Amino acid sequence: MGSDLSPLVITLWVLNVLVDSGGQLAFKAAASEPGTRDGMERWRFMLARPWLWVGIACYVAEFLVWLAFLSLVPLSEGVLLGSINIVAIMMLGRVLFKEKLAPMRVAGIVLVSIGVAIVGLH
Repeated sequence: MGSDLSPLVITLWVLNVLVDSGGQLAFKAAASEPGTRDGMERWRFMLARPWLWVGIACYVAEFLVWLAFLSLVPLSEGVLLGSINIVAIMMLGRVLFKEKLAPMRVAGIVLVSIGVAIVGLH
C-alpha cells in the first residue's frame, strides 16, 4: 500500500471488500435455494429466507462504508481499489458455490489484482 493510505483508509477499504463480498454471496445463497416455485411465489419464498436480508444489510453497510471511504480518497483511486471486490467475489464463489473459473477469468483476476496493487503502491 502507498504511504498516503492511512490506517483508516485501509480499514474502510477492507470493510468495503468484506461487506460487498458478503452481500453478493448472501444474494447468491438466497437465489440458489432449491425450490420449484415460480413468479411471485418464488419472491415470497426468497423474502422469507434470512440470506436475502443478510445481503440487504450488507449492502446498507457497504453503502455507508463506501461513502466514508470515498470521502478520504480521490474517486479515481477509490474505484480502482474497489475493483478487488470482483476478485474476492469470484474466488469465494468458487469455494462456496463450486463455480468454475475458466482460464480467461483467472487471467482477469490476475490483471485486476495487479492493477489494484499498482494503484495501492503508487
